[in-house]
Amino acid sequence: MFAVTLAVSTWLASSWLVAQGPMPQYGRKPASAKGPRALGLVQLSPKGKARLTPIAIMIDGKFYDAGSYKAAPVPMALDFGIVYEGFRAGLSQGVFTITQPGQLNHLWIAEGTWLPAGAIDPNQHKKYSTPVIADDDKDGPPVLHRRSDHDSDSSSDSKDKNSKDKNKDKDTDKDKNKGQPKPATPPASPTAPPPANSSTPPETAEVPAAPEPLKPPATDETIEDPNRPRLRRGKPDSNARLEPFTTFDPLPSTAQTDAKTAKDSAVALPQITFIPAISDAGGPDPRPYTYDVKPAEEAGYRSKMLDLATAQLRAQANAATKEAAPTGKRASASKSAGKSASKLPKPAFDDVSLRIFDLSSSNQPVLVLSARTHPTAADASGKFEEPKEITLIARTNLEGELHKLFFSQTDSRHLDVAPRMELIDAVDADGDGRGELLFRRTSDGGSAYAIYRVTADQLWPLFEGTP
Repeated sequence: MFAVTLAVSTWLASSWLVAQGPMPQYGRKPASAKGPRALGLVQLSPKGKARLTPIAIMIDGKFYDAGSYKAAPVPMALDFGIVYEGFRAGLSQGVFTITQPGQLNHLWIAEGTWLPAGAIDPNQHKKYSTPVIADDDKDGPPVLHRRSDHDSDSSSDSKDKNSKDKNKDKDTDKDKNKGQPKPATPPASPTAPPPANSSTPPETAEVPAAPEPLKPPATDETIEDPNRPRLRRGKPDSNARLEPFTTFDPLPSTAQTDAKTAKDSAVALPQITFIPAISDAGGPDPRPYTYDVKPAEEAGYRSKMLDLATAQLRAQANAATKEAAPTGKRASASKSAGKSASKLPKPAFDDVSLRIFDLSSSNQPVLVLSARTHPTAADASGKFEEPKEITLIARTNLEGELHKLFFSQTDSRHLDVAPRMELIDAVDADGDGRGELLFRRTSDGGSAYAIYRVTADQLWPLFEGTP
């Protein structure tokens, strides 16, 4: 009986699995978009001026520097009319529309208009909503994220409807006045309404119904190239006077504010706001990358991250002491360094910042700690140790313990060896629905941006810009 029952159960289970289809592979990476997908950083000044710095652009699954990709004469990611959507931890903050590309200190940037989420667009008199990708031109060139033309179509349809309603009202009034005497002065004849099967306004009714091929305006001939991908669709305004590119001045910062005004003001002056932005035509729907924790849980994570950072600092100090020792005495130096490192007091940290993300929607937190070691007093020899700037990235395992993924420490004298890592935010750079970490890396040669994917045991670089 047991054998028969087991055989029947096995047959039923196999039949159910066949009917359900293949089981999902949770360890398999979801298919990512091939692009084009551009990533930039929007800068909002206190006075409302908005600029965008290009970071990276993905074409056919590969990342390139957006400031130099197809920059003849304007980079592909900074063309006129491209719309970027700003995100913070995966939540939409608004849209940025490029109005003028140019250069600042020989680096490409673009100026544009910023419309915050929930604000009313003065051109359309409606609240901002997430851009909808809708375009019937399937054979057109590549396109980045932009707003739909549905609003313009609906506005033209409403015009036709209003004109039809007016004509209907006039016909009704005419029927009512049929039996009354005719006035001495006949009323002026109304303007002929547009045809019922056309949504074209009266002033453009002579345009043929068949769509014409897209042609750039005369001012856009300098960047017209048959082999150059176009990151916008729709016919640009032929009456707009567009400069190919211009030269910008730096945005006014709080450091340039009058000293007397800053001294008399008791309120903190507004700073320049940085918001990562993405322009894409076919990427997935954005999702939040925040990991909600209670204050007690966040305090526990902070304490564990600081303990892990202390252990990493002591381990690197031990390795530096061992490497600096002579060749013949490295064994004894290693033992003495290990004892001395264990006796060192726990370092104090300043400017501690902890951010917790859920990058893959798996409820497994990824923790990013940025801090600065407290400066110590000079020792008996008069040597002063410069404070270290540290960046620690870790994730939790199934037991809730922290596993180190990345650690770096640097100071102003060692930027050539270890760059300073400044976390910008978590973004979906490759369009697969999962978040990546965006950093600004500052070395002795300058600063650049880098995108890293968080794996099970390390950070995997997707893009590292040139300083």
